[in-house]
Order: sequence, then C-alpha cells, then structure tokens
Amino acid sequence: MNSTDNLKQLATQVRRDILRMINHAKSGHPGGALGCTDLLVALYNKTMNHHPEKFSLDGSGEDVFFLSNGHLSALWYSVLARAGYFEISELSTFRFLNTRLQGHPATEEGLPGIRIASGSLGQGLSAGLGMASAKKLNSDKGLVYVLMGDGETQEGQVWEAATYGGGKKVDNIIAIIDYNKKQIDGPTDEVMPLLDMKAKWEAFGWLVLEMNGNIMDEVVETLDTAKLKTGKEKPVMILMKTEMGMGVDFMMGTHKWHGSPPNDEQLELALAQLEETLGDYKI
Repeated sequence: MNSTDNLKQLATQVRRDILRMINHAKSGHPGGALGCTDLLVALYNKTMNHHPEKFSLDGSGEDVFFLSNGHLSALWYSVLARAGYFEISELSTFRFLNTRLQGHPATEEGLPGIRIASGSLGQGLSAGLGMASAKKLNSDKGLVYVLMGDGETQEGQVWEAATYGGGKKVDNIIAIIDYNKKQIDGPTDEVMPLLDMKAKWEAFGWLVLEMNGNIMDEVVETLDTAKLKTGKEKPVMILMKTEMGMGVDFMMGTHKWHGSPPNDEQLELALAQLEETLGDYKI
C-alpha cells in the first residue's frame, strides 16, 4: 500500500470511517480529521518505519508518531486499524464507555499505537521532543513525528518546546502543523491571530517546509524531503495547509464542523461523495 493511487484510495476509505464512527457515536470532531487524513495515511503507509505487529511504548528501533491535537482521534484510530494495529471491527466502539477507542487517545486501555494520552492542547510537541532526545541518547536512528493544530500554537507550552527543540538542535524530529486557519470558535485570525508562522518557527531555530496537505503527491514528496533534512542540527517543521472537512462539500470552508457529528441524513450525503474503496467496517 505505497503507490500514490493506493494511498488516495485508502484516504477515501479512512474518511468514510471517520464519518461513520462519529455518526455512530453521535459525538466527535470530523472537520480537522477529514482535513488531515492524507497526512496520516501517507505517514503510516509510506513514510514511517514502524512495526504494528510488535508495538512497544518506548518505540525503540522505529519511527514514532504523536497526535497532539487528540480530538482528531477518529482519524488516527482508522489509520491504525487499517495499518494492522488492531481489528478494523473495533472502530464501531469509538467513544463508547469502557472501550479502548476513547474520544481522546489514552494509554490506560492499552490500545496499540498510542504512547501518550493527548487532547490537552499544547503538550504533544514537548512529548515528541522528549522521545527524540531519548532516541539520540540511545543512538536510535528512528525519527519522531508530531501533528499539532494551528489554533493549538496559541498555547504557551508550544513555544517553550520550540525553544528547546531549536536551542538543543533536536534534529531527529519532524513536526507538522495543520494550518487550516480555523479553530472551534472561528477563524484563527479572529480568535487569536497567528501572524507569520514561518518566520516565527525559523526564529526559534527550526527548518520550515510548506505543503498542501490535501494533495497526496505533495504530501509524500514533502515528507520525503523532510526526512532528508533531518540530522542537520535543526528540527524540522512542516506548515501543512489543509481544508477543514476535506472531501465533503457541506463541511468545507467553515469551522462549524470542528466538533459537530453528522446526523443520519448528513452521513448519507457525505458518504455519497466518498466512494467505498476497501470496505466499510461493520457496526
């Protein structure tokens, strides 16, 4: 599952999973999950060196991924299941009590693929830098990937982590910001302007790349470039422009689907725009 066409097909199926999971739970965050689908599909099926069959919390000897904006959990769970971390049928338990697929990723339930609890925004980059630093100390060649939201960078802890990453030259980490310019309360420019993101990260000592996160070929190419830029005494940041609600016309162009589940009628309208490619999971 590594040709661009195959990755695109998988991304379409993951988007179907996301919508069906959130509709079934009557709760969840479809907007950002749909926008970031292409990235996670490319990471887990093309870019990362990882071993679903022998998952370990310490991630020794492999690449690891942290989802800082944990409210995109439906996306992550779908990608993990379809990459072989657990059975696809378990997706039907999303957000139900006493299951492993909680609304925000957690470690207590022991779900393979999850190394930290996330969803308290602003913390994921710190965790990623800690893991990257540990890998350096252990002469581990694996890379660390972190996904954050752009609204999340309004948190002060992000910039403490940015200072550490640049100042300590943590050059085995690739961080990605979902730069859709929308957050739960509205456009980021209205809630808290982000100003010049590229200039800010460069000022903190990071090497900054940019890409359209909804064009699979560009995602794959940029991730490949980012890997080549590691090991050069600078952490790497990718500013990833996406469209919230990507793939479903009535969810795109607005922040209103950040945390709103589609009802049954809306689900059918959405699924009609996303052709089934690999088989839906069973509810």
